[in-house]
Amino acid sequence: MAVIINGPDVPGQNQILTEDTLSFLSELHAQFEKRRRMVLQRRQSIQDDLLKGRRPDFRKDTEAIRQGDWEVGNIPDDLLDRRVEITGPTDAKMIINALNSGAKVFMADFEDANSPWWQNMIQGQINLNRAIARTLTYTSPKGDHYQLKDHLATLIVRPRGWHLDEAHVLVDGERMSASLFDFGVYVFHNGHHLVEQGSGPYFYLPKLENMEEAQLWNDVFDWTEKRLRLAPGTIKATVLIETILAAFEMEEILWALKDHIVGLNAGRWDYLFSIIKKFRHQGDVLAADRQSITMTVPFMRAYTELLVRTCHRRGAYAIGGMAAFIPSRRHPEINQVALAKVREDKEREARDGYDGTWVAHPDLVPVAMDVFNQALGEGKSQRHRLRDDVHVSVYDLLDFRVPGGQRTEEGLVNNVAVGIQYLASWFAGNGAVGLYNLMEDAATAEISRAQVWQWVLHGASLDHHSPLTHEAVDRVIQQGVQQWGEQWEYLPQAVELFREVALSPQWVDFLTLPAYEKLLKTGR
Repeated sequence: MAVIINGPDVPGQNQILTEDTLSFLSELHAQFEKRRRMVLQRRQSIQDDLLKGRRPDFRKDTEAIRQGDWEVGNIPDDLLDRRVEITGPTDAKMIINALNSGAKVFMADFEDANSPWWQNMIQGQINLNRAIARTLTYTSPKGDHYQLKDHLATLIVRPRGWHLDEAHVLVDGERMSASLFDFGVYVFHNGHHLVEQGSGPYFYLPKLENMEEAQLWNDVFDWTEKRLRLAPGTIKATVLIETILAAFEMEEILWALKDHIVGLNAGRWDYLFSIIKKFRHQGDVLAADRQSITMTVPFMRAYTELLVRTCHRRGAYAIGGMAAFIPSRRHPEINQVALAKVREDKEREARDGYDGTWVAHPDLVPVAMDVFNQALGEGKSQRHRLRDDVHVSVYDLLDFRVPGGQRTEEGLVNNVAVGIQYLASWFAGNGAVGLYNLMEDAATAEISRAQVWQWVLHGASLDHHSPLTHEAVDRVIQQGVQQWGEQWEYLPQAVELFREVALSPQWVDFLTLPAYEKLLKTGR
């Protein structure tokens, strides 16, 4: 199959996209593209049924899996201790700081914390390759030099989701799956090197909705191990449970990836976004500002506790959610309050039985580490805590009420400010941006625009006033542009896209889909 690279030339590209690499990518495409399209069609069919009123439930056809006595396969030594994981994009400075941070794991992100400029996708692969070879360095414009220490976090890579294409790679005229591109380039260049170092090619899998989508990844892994002559079970994965439908199929996802999976992770913003997406025809879903929908509201408690119970029953790891706070050297009083909340959140996860947690900034590693050190003691996990006391029903997962929650003008302003400014950063090539002392990525932009779309569609009232209208949102947008507009080069494009995905009558499944098409027109 003919492979054509039609992206802008990136230094080092020819060393990454060699003839052998392109041949491997074309084989991946030939083997799995048809099935990828099938699982995406199935995803859409399920969505159509939900909009017609069908309620999700635990599957009857997989009851034998849930009732069976089985566990996931072996877990490598360098994934046995995951008490603190740091996440971030694949630029050189971030990779070095994250690997040096003292965290047990670094998730290098080609997905929500990344803007898919072609240069970012290629340079990110080059940076990871150099990090694995221990040759990655970085010198800042100010002259500060960064290099890797002797002891590093274990590296896990998050490829883009099944729904995304890589438009710069055409196989027989078809766009390649972004998932298979990110995965394929990384494992082809680094799989054997990682094994030689006593590690392996490890991945975080995003946006899965059911076991069929997990089974596709499992078959990709099996095929790749044979093709690259890696021992069976060498490739390992952790799955993000960040969609409401996946919450009903956690056991099935573990089963589908049984020989490769090591754990599940509890996402927050993507999970809430998926609830709006799936039940957008219901005006009372998540009837509160997103900031007030914490992990302690009943339906989120049900989902997170079920995740721990499910993982530990099957011998897998349960990894907690993100602490996105960015400490500030200028505002110690803000730090004091925020760090107390971070600690409280991590203590809740540890009490619930989680084996580890996520942070977005190196300065949060010691806080989270202290909490989980106390919880784990001499151990490396809490998998012995089976949480047989947890009993979660369909109703518990689908009761989306938020006790005491309100829709407010302040919540609307924050959604607009975060959504538009994040998109402006994304168009400029940065997929992880600090806004209002929080590290924001595509997931927070998604929930922000989704709430605005839902509120306008259903005429929701804010602060118990009149129903929200397009005109009211436009006024908030204009006020925001006047306030922070000069900071962002790509603000007009961001405003245009935000209006498209937040105010158009037609729902857009992922804002990154039209955003990517606009990005391509800029030659990026």
